[in-house]
Amino acid sequence: MKDFRDQIAFITGGASGAGFGQALVFGGAGAGVAIADVRAQAVEKALADLKAEGITAHGIVLDITDREAYARAADEVEKVFGGPPTLLFNTAGVNSFGPVENSTYDDFDWLIGVNLGGVINGMVTFVPRMIKAGKPAHIVTVSSLGGLQGSALAAPYSAAKAAVVNLMESYRMSLEKYGIGVSVVCPANIKSNIAEAVRIRPARFGKSGYVENEAAIASLHSIYIHGMEPVELAGHIKRGIEANQLYIIPYPEAKEGLRKHFDEIVDSVLPMEADPEGAKKRVEALQAWAADRARVFNKEQGEP
Repeated sequence: MKDFRDQIAFITGGASGAGFGQALVFGGAGAGVAIADVRAQAVEKALADLKAEGITAHGIVLDITDREAYARAADEVEKVFGGPPTLLFNTAGVNSFGPVENSTYDDFDWLIGVNLGGVINGMVTFVPRMIKAGKPAHIVTVSSLGGLQGSALAAPYSAAKAAVVNLMESYRMSLEKYGIGVSVVCPANIKSNIAEAVRIRPARFGKSGYVENEAAIASLHSIYIHGMEPVELAGHIKRGIEANQLYIIPYPEAKEGLRKHFDEIVDSVLPMEADPEGAKKRVEALQAWAADRARVFNKEQGEP
């Protein structure tokens, strides 16, 4: 996708930070923008700011972990804009930091529920609608550099973001035949208010093993204040969509660390000469199974 005029963009977490940057950039490029955010006042302010820029915008208060509410939001987008999104941005996320060994069930349930569950809800809600509409489209999901390796201090977050990377790779393989591109963004630091996420943590996830107080929030702000500007990140995303990139990682300082990490993984794989016959059998069995499953699925779908 290279022309964003008259596209329909749906952006979670769109009232601030990375999501609002996306709304400014893609709205400025001519797309109609629907911003979804759990904070009603933030949605109201963001809408005023977007409309002041001459951007066609609509706001929806949405908890992305609520599937029924997500379906209603999708219906609302179609009613307002005349169809489902042609640009879907799964951007909303939350974070909390603490030693992994101190993590509680509530920590895992909240962080994975939003950062992975919210993405799943976006995909399951919108992808069938986008396929049915039959228009060229693109999906962008914000993961994290933390999704490419573990973190002793952000383990539930990193685990969710790792799953998001894998999930987008899977959707990329499947949606190409429908003319739908898929990209996953793995940012490092963004200038955003994610440090404030603990303030909107639902009461039902109240038991945390981490230190979550004003000093902890201030400490995080001291990092995020130096992050990439959301509009700059959105510009990188726009160019990534135009180039149909799967991975968008506009942080040069991450390159060597990622190379070392993935080299360690690749180097741990035995060379082919260690078990050539076994490797051949396993590969052939997997290929035969995949081909058989494809035939079964196509038959059930009535395809030739």
